Amino acid sequence: MALKTAELRHVRGITFVGKGLSNHWVVMDGEEEFGGSRAGSTPKELVLIGLAGCTASDVVPIMKKKRVPFVDFEIKITAHDREEHPRIFTDIHVEYIVYGDNIHPADVERAIELSTTKYCSVTGILKASVPITHSYRIEPAEKAPR
Repeated sequence: MALKTAELRHVRGITFVGKGLSNHWVVMDGEEEFGGSRAGSTPKELVLIGLAGCTASDVVPIMKKKRVPFVDFEIKITAHDREEHPRIFTDIHVEYIVYGDNIHPADVERAIELSTTKYCSVTGILKASVPITHSYRIEPAEKAPR
């Protein structure tokens, strides 16, 4: 087993900076009403961003290996949480958006399947406690956001 470590430092109020083995600081914060200054993402937002980054880090290289002619790629995540504390996620939906022309849906589906069932450790961690669904759509290259 590989040891993973992280550290967190208090800035002020509920503003914190944290870093892991990559040695890159991430700012976390919250709403003013709770002592924050909205200087960074909330920890729960970072969970969703981490999920998106993890699965994207699988899907993009798999599509490149399969020579999928995509010109851009993005993920949109929606999640609901409970009203009572702890306000845990009750469901998460991951939408993969692939931009390009002449893309075979089966190639996109396979890349997503490999990520969600085999490679993405964040998906593996989260799906033990919350249902995660996914969908995808293929958009023409001309609609790419870049």
